[in-house]
Amino acid sequence: MSLPHPSSAPDGDRPPLRKIPHPATRRGDPPTPTKERESAPLAERDNALPSLAGAGGQAAPQPAFPVPRRTVDLPPAHRALICVSLPGLAISTETGQLTGQGLEGFYRAGRRMLSRCQVRVAGREPLAVQARMVGADRARFVGTLRASRDAGPDPDVVVERMRYADGTERITLQSSAPRTLRLPVEVALGTDLAELGSVAAGRAGPELPASVHGSGLRWSCPTGHAAVTADPPPTDALASAGLLRWELELPPGGTRSVELHVRPDGGGPIKAAGRGAASPFAQARATGDDPRVPALLRTCVEDLQALLLRDPRHPADTYLAAGAPWRCGLAPAEALVAARMALPLGTRLAVGTLRTLARTQLAGPGPRSGLIPGPLRDGGPHLPPSCAATEATLLFPVLLAEARRWGLPDREVEELLPAAERCLTWLRTTVGDGTYLPDPHPGGPLRCETQAHAHRAALLGADLLDAHGRPGGEGLRQWAQELRAAFCDDFWLEDRGGGRPAAARARDGRLAPHLGSSAAHLLDTGLLGSGALAPGLLDKARTEQLARLLGGPAMDSGWGLRSLGAKETAYNPFGHRGGAVRVPDTVVAAVGLAAAGYEKEASSLLRGVLAAAETFGHRLPEMYAGEQRTEESAPLPHPAACRPAATAAAAGVLLLTSLAGIRPDAPAGTVTLRPVRGAPLGEIGLTGLRISGAPFSVRVSRLGLAMVEEAADGLQLGV
Repeated sequence: MSLPHPSSAPDGDRPPLRKIPHPATRRGDPPTPTKERESAPLAERDNALPSLAGAGGQAAPQPAFPVPRRTVDLPPAHRALICVSLPGLAISTETGQLTGQGLEGFYRAGRRMLSRCQVRVAGREPLAVQARMVGADRARFVGTLRASRDAGPDPDVVVERMRYADGTERITLQSSAPRTLRLPVEVALGTDLAELGSVAAGRAGPELPASVHGSGLRWSCPTGHAAVTADPPPTDALASAGLLRWELELPPGGTRSVELHVRPDGGGPIKAAGRGAASPFAQARATGDDPRVPALLRTCVEDLQALLLRDPRHPADTYLAAGAPWRCGLAPAEALVAARMALPLGTRLAVGTLRTLARTQLAGPGPRSGLIPGPLRDGGPHLPPSCAATEATLLFPVLLAEARRWGLPDREVEELLPAAERCLTWLRTTVGDGTYLPDPHPGGPLRCETQAHAHRAALLGADLLDAHGRPGGEGLRQWAQELRAAFCDDFWLEDRGGGRPAAARARDGRLAPHLGSSAAHLLDTGLLGSGALAPGLLDKARTEQLARLLGGPAMDSGWGLRSLGAKETAYNPFGHRGGAVRVPDTVVAAVGLAAAGYEKEASSLLRGVLAAAETFGHRLPEMYAGEQRTEESAPLPHPAACRPAATAAAAGVLLLTSLAGIRPDAPAGTVTLRPVRGAPLGEIGLTGLRISGAPFSVRVSRLGLAMVEEAADGLQLGV
C-alpha cells in the first residue's frame, strides 16, 4: 500500500514559534489501567510534574495550553534509601528509624504494611552512624550506644539493622563491654495500611489500633490486614502502645538478634519476580581499566531484577515497572524502552513485555484499533502533553524486530507478529494519505520525535514482515522514503549557527524552534540485518550539525544531556522535560552519536553519565538537575525522581555494551562489532551477555579493537 506525499506550501518565510497552541477540545487518550494502584492517585507522575517547570531560575512564560494542576507536592524521595524487590518496597531515612513520617515504611503491592518501627535499647535510641544500600533489595543501618557506666566516651554496643524489601528486618546487638549486659530492647510498631498514592498526597490517615497476635501484633481495616511476627517471641507485647519488648543478655563480645517479619495477615514471604532461576536476565559482568564500569553494570542489573513484575494471569511473562517509589506498575512505553535497551542481557524480558502489552492492545473497528493504550505525558514547557500510547504502539514492532536479531526464536516471533502487524496497520491508517504521523490531539502539533519513532517502526516493521512472508513491507518502506524526503525541508530551521531540527511543526506550518534532548531520537534508527542500522531522517550534513549542537555547552551539562538547552526560554535545571538531565535520552544520544561516527561528543556524554552514576552509588535515577558541571561539583538530585528507574538502569546496560558496538543478526548467524574506536574508558571486558540464548563475551582493547571471547556455536563474526 502506498502512502502518497501531500502537497504543501513552501516554508521559507515562516516565522519561528516559541509555543504551539494546544487545542482545548480534547485531552488525548485515556490513561492505561495500572496494575499497581499507587500510581493512579498521582495522575501519572509525568502528567503531574509540569508544575515544576517554572520553579527556580527565571519564571516560565505562561503556557498556551492547559497544564494539569497539582494540589500537593510529592514528598521528597532523593535522600531516601529505597529497597525494592517488587511487589515489595521498603523506604527509609538515614536514621534507620521508621517514624511514620513522609513515605517511610514497608509496602507490598502499593499498600503500606508497616509505617512505624522504632527501636530503643535500654530506654534510648541508638545514635545513627551509618546508613547504606548493600543491594537493590536491602539496606544496612548501624547505630551505637554506651551501655556501661564506665565506658567513657567510647560506645560499647553496636546496633545493626538489616532491612529487606520483602518485609524482613533483622536487629542485631553486639557488645564489646567487659561484663555481661542485660538490656531491655523495645520495638514500637504502627501502621495506617494506606495506599502509596494516599501517602504521597498526604491523605494517609491515623494509625490503626493494634491487637496481640501470636508472636507479634496485627492491624486491620476494611481494605486490608497486616501482621508483624517476631523471632524470638517477645517477652512482653502491649497492643495499646504497639510495643514489643525483650530482655536480652549479651556476654562480653557476644551478639543477640531479633528478626521481624512484616506480612499481610495470613500472607507468606514475597515472591519477587527477579529472584532465582526464573530471572530473565543474564548474569552479565564487566571488567576493565575503569573501576566504575563493573560497579555500574552490576547495580543496573540488580535494579532491573528488583523492578520486575509478573502478569498475574500469565505468571511466566515478566515486565518492568517504571520505577520506585512512584511508578511501581506497568507504564507501556517505559517498559518497552527498557526491554529494548536490556536486549544484551537476553530476550526473555522482551518477549514477556510484548506478550503482556499485546493483551492490552485495542481491537475492533475505529481509528484506535491496534493502539496500545498509554497515559498522557508532560511535553515540557513549550508543548502540550503527548500521549504515551503513540510511543508504545510504535515501539512494539521495533522491539520485536530487534529481539529477533538478538535471537528470539521464530516460534515466539510468529506468536507476536499479529500484534505487531496491528501496530503497523494503525500507523498506516493514522497517517492515511499524509506524510506525517499526527498528534493524537485534534489540531495538535506534528512532533519531531514522533516522526523519528514512526520512521523507525516502518523500516524495522517492514523488515520483520518480509522475513516472515507477510505483506505490507513495501508500502511501509515507500512511506518512510517519502517521509525522509520531506522531513529535512519541513522540520529544519535555518539560522546563523548552522540550523537545527524543530521540536515540532504546527498544522499551519509554523515551527517550534527550541532544542531539547528529544532531538537525540533522530539518531536512534534501529538495527537491521548484517549489523546495519536503518537510515535516519537527517542527511549527513544535518546529522553533523545535530551532533555539534548536542555536544555543545548548552546541551551537554558535563553530567549528561539536558532535556532543554540552557539558552532556551523557560529553561529550568530541575524541569524534568525542561532542562534536567534525563538518563535514557542521554544514552540514546551517546549511542547514536557513536554509531554515526561522532565519538568526541558521544564520549563526553558517556563520561558524564558514568561520573554522575558514581555520585549516586551507581544507582542511576531517571533524572537529575542539568546544572553545569564544574571541577568541585556533583550532580544535584531531583527530589521527585524515581530511583531505581527501569529506563535508567537499562540505559546503563546499553551504555556499557555500546562501547563494544555489538550488532547481532541471529537469523543470519552473524554478529558484527563496531566498537567506539577512541576507547574512552580504556580496556573493557563484557562477559555473560546473551545472543541466541547462549553466552556471549567480548573485549575491547585500549586501542579500540574488539575481540569475541565466547559465543554460540555457529555464530560468525560479520564484517
